[in-house]
Amino acid sequence: MPLSEQEQRLLDEMERHLLHNDADVVSAPSGDRALSYRNLVYGALLLLAGVGGLIVGVVLGDVWGVVVGVIGFAAMLGGVMLAVTPVRRPLSAVPRERAPKQKSSASFMDRMNDRWDRRQDGQ
Repeated sequence: MPLSEQEQRLLDEMERHLLHNDADVVSAPSGDRALSYRNLVYGALLLLAGVGGLIVGVVLGDVWGVVVGVIGFAAMLGGVMLAVTPVRRPLSAVPRERAPKQKSSASFMDRMNDRWDRRQDGQ
């Protein structure tokens, strides 16, 4: 069922407000740490090499197969760890804090946030 015009406007306003005021909630990595695309690629390649080693180990089957399989599994584990480990970004790439802007007229989301804050303070 499609949204009405009023619902679509409200949804658009909520999205704009979320993106503007809560950018840290929207972006996955926060602070000075982020995922590196180079590490993702190297990790994926190491993972694939580990899968290949594991398959070769199963095919070989004897003592050498176990050794190759264990090395393949370790390569897979290392590839996943490399891919998902965040790296430090240089300090120049860290976004600076924005100066708080002055409130003009309260929008719908501002009123909702004020109501939420009052409700949380009352508990």
